[in-house]
Formats: sequence, structure tokens, C-alpha cells
Amino acid sequence: MKKSRSALVVGAGFAGSVCAERLAADGWSVDLIDQRSHVAGNAYDERDEGDILVHRYGPHIFHTNSEKVYQYLSNFTRWRDYEHRVLARHGGKNYPIPINRTTINSLYGWDLSERGIAEYLSSVAIANGNIENSEDFLFSTVGRDLADRFFRGYSKKQWGRDLRELAVGVAARVPFRTNTDSRYFTDTYQSMPAEGYAKMFEAMIDSPRITLSLNTAFESALVDSYTAVVYSGPIDEYFDCRFGKLPYRSIRFEHKHLQGVEEFQPSGTINYPDLEDGDYTRITEFKYLTGQKSNSTSIVYEYPSDVGSPYYPVPTAASSVLYGKYETLADQLENVHFVGRLAQYRYYNMDQVVAAALKTASSIINAN
Repeated sequence: MKKSRSALVVGAGFAGSVCAERLAADGWSVDLIDQRSHVAGNAYDERDEGDILVHRYGPHIFHTNSEKVYQYLSNFTRWRDYEHRVLARHGGKNYPIPINRTTINSLYGWDLSERGIAEYLSSVAIANGNIENSEDFLFSTVGRDLADRFFRGYSKKQWGRDLRELAVGVAARVPFRTNTDSRYFTDTYQSMPAEGYAKMFEAMIDSPRITLSLNTAFESALVDSYTAVVYSGPIDEYFDCRFGKLPYRSIRFEHKHLQGVEEFQPSGTINYPDLEDGDYTRITEFKYLTGQKSNSTSIVYEYPSDVGSPYYPVPTAASSVLYGKYETLADQLENVHFVGRLAQYRYYNMDQVVAAALKTASSIINAN
């Protein structure tokens, strides 16, 4: 018989809730805490005054190529098939994003074939044998003009930094296509939880072995009381910012319910890369995501900022070096495990967080 095992899991978002569920399923006693008043972390959704299911912290579109991750989450939700489509508002017109054949032909007034688009991109690509940042990457793939039109302004708003200051991986997240595929993602599995993310999380942590405490801050003094601790908050805060604060980017969300407006915009999300259009990066209309039918609609504007709750680690060379110092400290702790976007300082997608959490929980179980 295994010895009594207990875990403290800090954060009830994807990283924490997955770890809590896996540990509880293995017989652990789990205390799950979150400083917010709800589960699901930044994926939290709820119905607003118009009965529209809205994502309080911006749109969360689930997509993955991992059958393991998809099947795992399927234990806690039914799915609604959904393929996200994004437009970019540039110069007063809407263009498909990621950049594809339609984008380029519409922008320049051309009628190039798929082969013609490939030849055009090859002709404008700026060869650089040493790709060091997002600007280098974009110049080498789509050239200067497309990079400046659709990415430079958006980057300035989203990160408060120019493309040349950001790691290659930021720009590399968005593909480029020579065909007319207008889907934002091409993953094998593209779905939304049928009843919403909050319901999925509630089902995930519905176990007599899990004790949930909301509006509860983490106290480092508790660590030694548990067999294992899973921490999904900002890694620098765990160590009292010993080497200085890691840079995170926050967002101010401006939600609006539009009574009597059946459709606000022609796609789920529209990006606004032009600086003159305002400080917001994008507008999302939630009925596209949920499939709800209503004579009213709900939207959200996103205003990135350096002030507020941390949402995105800022991927620069300097922040990578600083994170490395905290990672070294984390590696020295035997019973504390850091997992998630803030704890591992990685620009994870949701499925990547789930995969990391499953791996972390498995390693804890195997070690105990």
C-alpha cells in the first residue's frame, strides 16, 4: 500500500487543474488554491447580461494535434467543432490572417495563382543567414512590406516593443500560406467545450480528494507540509523577485453587450495592426465561438499594457537570461514543480500547457 501523499496545487487554470485531477485520480489528497474567485484561470467564461457566453480574459480557441491531450480533455466535456477565422483591418479594409493568397491578391490588386504567390514571396524575402529576432524571421519569409503592414504595428501594441526586439518564436507562431485556406489554425482537433471552459474545469476537479479554495493567496510557509507542490504562478514571484521582476505583458479587456445588434463583424476576431486605429489589438465577437443564436451580441476589445495581471511572458533575449536564473533556483527544489505559461516563462498554447501538466503529474506520481 502506498504511503499517504498530499499535494498543494497553486492555480486552478489548465496547469494546476490538470495536475490536481491526475494526482487525485492516483489517490493523492490535493489542496487546490487560486487567488481569483473562479476556476479555469484565463480560460474562464460565463454568461453576460445578454445570456451570451463570453471569455472574460479574451478569446480562448482550443486546437491541438495531440490525440492524447484531446482525449484527456474529452473526459470532462463534449465538444463543438469550430474553426477560427481572423481578419486584419488594414487601411480601412479587412484581409485574411494568416497571410495567404487572398490576402496578397486583395492587398495589391493581383490575381496570382498559388505558384505565383510562392514566387512573389521568394522574390521579396530578404536573405539573412542569421535569424536573430522576429523582424529577421518576417523579412526572410514575407519581406519588408507585408511585415510592416500586418506585424510591426501589431507587435508595438501587443508587446510594447518593435519586432527586432522580440524573439524569433513570436513571429514564427503565425504561418504563411500560398493557398486560400483562411483558417487561423490547421490542427487536427479544433473544438470549443460545448458548455464552456468553466464547466469543463468544474468537471475536471470534481473529486472528493480535491479541496478547492478560491480567493486564497499562496504562502511559501505551506510548502513543507506537503509531499509535493505544483506551482503555476509567476516564477519570479515565488522567489520574491530575487534577481528582479521578469517582464510580463498584461491586457485590459473592455467588454460590450450590444442589444439589438445581431452581428457586429464578419469573423470571430479582427486584428488591428494599424497604430492609427487605436491602442487595441483586436476585437472578438463571441457568438462565432459559441454558436449561439441571438438578436444581440457581445464583443471584447483588448488593450495590452505593462500594468496589470500577467498574461504573456515577454520573449526577449534579456528576459530569457533573467528567467534562466530563476530556473536554476527552481531546479534545486526537490518537492516544488513549476508548470504553465507563467511558471515556465513560455508562450504556451492551451494544449501545450495540458501536455506539460500531464508530464509533470506523471513524474510526481512516479517519484512517490
